[in-house]
Order: sequence, then structure tokens, then C-alpha cells
Amino acid sequence: MINIQTKATNTTLTPAISNYIEKKMDSLSKFITAGDASALIMFEVEKTTNHHQAGENMFRAEANFHMSKVHIRAEASKSDLYAAIDAVKDELNRELSSKKSKDITLLKKGGQIIKRILKGYNK
Repeated sequence: MINIQTKATNTTLTPAISNYIEKKMDSLSKFITAGDASALIMFEVEKTTNHHQAGENMFRAEANFHMSKVHIRAEASKSDLYAAIDAVKDELNRELSSKKSKDITLLKKGGQIIKRILKGYNK
């Protein structure tokens, strides 16, 4: 389970937006191991100024993902708030899967080194 803290700046945080953020961020729970029960996502949504593209509203979404030894930040600006939230979720997903594959690779390399050392002692 991921603990999510949500903050809104220059806009109101409706229950629909809050539920949407929780639904999207819960999909990242597959990256949390059993020992990391302290996973925290600090999520902020913001309506930026109206000077972009002839007065069109721009929305910014930012997420800081904290887990033991893992700190990842993602940010996106879009004309639609839900699109910005989706872009942040995709970026976090990409970063976490990259980190997970690096950890697995390091584990396999360590296992190969130990195997080589043990084979050398058997001769």
C-alpha cells in the first residue's frame, strides 16, 4: 500500500481528482517490496498562469516518490489536468522499472562472481 499525500495550488482538489490520483498511483505498488512498507508519494497538482498559448489553462503535476533508498521525482505540464497526471504516472513507472531491472542485473552479476569464486576453490 502506498501512502499518498496530495496538494493543490491555484485550483481546488475535488474528490474526483483525488480518486483519480490514488487510482493511478496505486498501479505503482507492484514496485514495492514486502520490506518497504513506508512508501510515500507526495503529489502536487497546480494550475499555472493563463499566459500560455493565448490564455489556455495549463496544468502541472508533480510527484515525489520516496521509498527506502529510492527517491524519484517526476513532473509534467499539459493543457489537461488528467493528461498531466497520466504523464507523471508514466514517468514514475518508467523510472521505477529501470531501477528494478538495474537491481536485478546487479544481483545476477553478484551471483555470477560468487559462482566463479566457488568454482575456483573446487579445483
